[in-house]
Amino acid sequence: MAPSVSPARPRALVTGASAGIGVAFAEGLARAGHDLVLVARRRDRLEALADRLERDTGAQAEVVCADLNDPSALARVEAITAADDNLVLLVNNAGFGGYKPFLSIDPKTIDDLIDIHIRAVTRLTRAALPGMVRRGKGGIINVASVLALSGNLPPDPLPFRATYAGAKSFLLTFTQALAGELKDTGVQVQVCLPGRVDTEFHSLQGFDTTKLPPSMIAQDIATAALAGLALGEVVCVPALADPASLDRLAESQLAVFRAATQSKPALAPRYREAAGAS
Repeated sequence: MAPSVSPARPRALVTGASAGIGVAFAEGLARAGHDLVLVARRRDRLEALADRLERDTGAQAEVVCADLNDPSALARVEAITAADDNLVLLVNNAGFGGYKPFLSIDPKTIDDLIDIHIRAVTRLTRAALPGMVRRGKGGIINVASVLALSGNLPPDPLPFRATYAGAKSFLLTFTQALAGELKDTGVQVQVCLPGRVDTEFHSLQGFDTTKLPPSMIAQDIATAALAGLALGEVVCVPALADPASLDRLAESQLAVFRAATQSKPALAPRYREAAGAS
């Protein structure tokens, strides 16, 4: 009789895995029986995490030191993602705030915010999906922020965030639209909208957090996102006790969309009146 061969363990790729929410995802997935691909810029932290996960859970973790703002590094991670036949989950978690008034923010920071929160997420998602769809299973979690819903709020006590919040809003709409495309494929996508989290995220930018609401711990964000994915949630808000709030938000957006795309759309009276008065 031929010796039995143990099936390959499912693998998850986590970006921004050197700290905070990324570490929490890696820990939770390792405990759940996943091997890991850990992606971030700080090799020493990744290697220490990989060693700890193997020691504590038996999970094997591949360390990929990469700055996803660098096109060549992003292409390398894309290739790893696309070639992994055991990849069952992609967690797009890498990011930074870049909080600053838009009139004074450095254009390079704007480019970096767009690259890390939009380009890298979109490209890695595109790399992961063909294999997942072919295998009929898999999931993608895009870590955004509740600031994606904050466009109407002033920057006090919230940070100056036009580009950051705009990029996170992209992730919300991108994930919602993608979920519709992937219906019946066996692949789920989710956007997670945490509020303030007790990590080094804000302190690294010198942001005063004393005026902000209390924070959650990173482990709770990862727990909520993974549980929400199992529940089939496309939008996960870890601290939101009443998910019906999201249903009401979606209904309001749909009502506006339908009203603006009626069978014979006409110029709204207020604009006609304003134009006539000018």
